[in-house]
Amino acid sequence: MLDTDPQNRPFLILPASLKSFTSRRKVIATLGLATTAFCASSIQSQAGWFSKKEPSVKVDNFPEEWVRSQGSSLTGYIKYLDSLKLKNIATDTVISAHAKERGNVWNTLPPRRWWKRMGHTLRIVDRISTTMNVPVKEIVSAYRCPKYNARCSGAKRRSWHQANVAVDVKFDTSAHNVTRAARSLRERGLFKGGVGSYSSFTHIDTRGTNVNW
Repeated sequence: MLDTDPQNRPFLILPASLKSFTSRRKVIATLGLATTAFCASSIQSQAGWFSKKEPSVKVDNFPEEWVRSQGSSLTGYIKYLDSLKLKNIATDTVISAHAKERGNVWNTLPPRRWWKRMGHTLRIVDRISTTMNVPVKEIVSAYRCPKYNARCSGAKRRSWHQANVAVDVKFDTSAHNVTRAARSLRERGLFKGGVGSYSSFTHIDTRGTNVNW
């Protein structure tokens, strides 16, 4: 379902039927349909993704082994993130969350068919940054492939990071302030999802139902 925020910009509210990540096929199908609707309303943004414009980030800024394993998908995903035209989140900040290794297991970019899912979550984070007037310091985690997720301490087996709708984010302020701002925007109807408060970062996802921890 599409709605508009106070600045009359479209945003996505995922259906409330997505109450868990227990049925991966169901989640994938529903997210795919909802995201397609959202992206159809963002033609101007998507135009940049398919343009021939050079990506904003040089791939040699990241570990060589990881870059080689991602192939041509890396340039494509960079262009997609550029097309979102986020005000407060640099594209390389998002990519850096994927170029990580734990226990000799590298994380990966999300599957191409899931790329657009992350757009809504990043727009929410961008809006939080604008609302607080505080810059984004780090995207600690975004998409996590299953093997990498299994190596992350405390990560749930069916983590929403694996569906490419979640981020763990740090701002140049306390995580408590970020959590409060995120929940305030959610109460105003700008998104439906989970907001988790941790000592040094905040988890934000757009799963479609409201959850706090």
